[in-house]
Amino acid sequence: MATTAATHPVDEIPPVRQLAAFGLQHVLAMYAGAVAVPLIVGGALRLSPADLAYLITADLLVCGVATLIQCVGFWRFGVRLPIMQGCTFAAVSPMVLIGTTGGGLPAIYGSVIVAGLAIVLLAPVFGRLLRFFPPLVTGTVILIIGVSLLPVAGNWAAGGVGAKDFGAPRNLALAAFVLAVVLGVQRFAPAFLARVAVLTGIVVGLAVAVPFGFTDFGGVADADWVGISTPFHFGAPEFRVSAIVSMLVVALVTMTETTGDLIAVGEMTGREVEPRSLADGLRADGLSTVLGGVFNTFPYTAYAQNVGLVGMTRVRSRWVVAAAGALLVLLGLLPKLGAMVAAVPAPVLGGAGLVMFGTVAASGLRTLAAVDFRDNHNLTVVAVSVAVGMLPVGVPTVYAKFPDWFQTVMNSGISAGCLTAIALNLLFNHRPGREPREAPALAESA
Repeated sequence: MATTAATHPVDEIPPVRQLAAFGLQHVLAMYAGAVAVPLIVGGALRLSPADLAYLITADLLVCGVATLIQCVGFWRFGVRLPIMQGCTFAAVSPMVLIGTTGGGLPAIYGSVIVAGLAIVLLAPVFGRLLRFFPPLVTGTVILIIGVSLLPVAGNWAAGGVGAKDFGAPRNLALAAFVLAVVLGVQRFAPAFLARVAVLTGIVVGLAVAVPFGFTDFGGVADADWVGISTPFHFGAPEFRVSAIVSMLVVALVTMTETTGDLIAVGEMTGREVEPRSLADGLRADGLSTVLGGVFNTFPYTAYAQNVGLVGMTRVRSRWVVAAAGALLVLLGLLPKLGAMVAAVPAPVLGGAGLVMFGTVAASGLRTLAAVDFRDNHNLTVVAVSVAVGMLPVGVPTVYAKFPDWFQTVMNSGISAGCLTAIALNLLFNHRPGREPREAPALAESA
């Protein structure tokens, strides 16, 4: 009993039944985002349906492996926190540009491999930058992460981007029903069931969606039972300077976003992220990105939607997310199972997403509640950072006239807001000439 009491909640291993339920909940929370990147890139490159299906199964397989590396860890790879890994959306535009200007998938994979190696090498440098992330910055970044994800949940609730019935009342009604189920389970159900409120909402929502014609299981029948991704399926990688440069910019963006996510999960789980563990987490990102380039998929990063799930359920065990990683590996090897998960309607995910993403934003507010806003410029730091972070979310084409590298950085509300918060915190709280009495407090919070 003494050993159990001394075990940190992050390292606790729940019973198998709970591992499976909690793990499936994490998979469902990130599945739509995980398959979106290969769908967008593959569609832009006009791949055949068979090649597109191959990209998706390869992505799910490496998602699972990347999650296991991050949660379980080995040597200096993996932050060993409940972090779910998936393809980063920051790389979508550069990859589409690389793939459609003559390079194709081999040029994409060459740049992804180099970017992954660069992340591994730069991880210790980023680890030493942790002192520039005091609660003022981390709370602001977590808030921006949550708010910037809400449009994703909104699009799901309306039926999914590109849906013919986008915004139809029945889609929003189904999303509202799922939201009500999640809230009802959280409020009135027993403790264990309350912790799988999102999974319960999705299952109940799916049960309601089937008789009303929301689901299409045609893809399940067409999918193969077994599918194995082999290295360099689309040809040997090509290393083009222009492609590599653009992907290195993406690498810096994803490292910034991952840093914010790792710090957020550290605060939610009560295990503070230190410079060494941050470097280990970023190094895992880099290794996963290299594996992505080898096994026909894309750059990887921490998934913010699952950060919200950790905060909402208060299930802090990294082994729960490791179980989710194992499920993703299984989905990557068994395409028919993956097709079954893909049949969950977007409005069902939207109802659950509103709770999860809102939880991330609320966690940021909780962190900011510990910040002193009296007689200083901290309110300005938060205000301007949130404004800059929300600008590309509210006006997606605001930077359309700028160079590609600038768009890569600033079109991500998370990276734009994070960089702004760091810069303004340095300007107002670390500039020369500050009163000596404020320096110790800043050092402690940093």
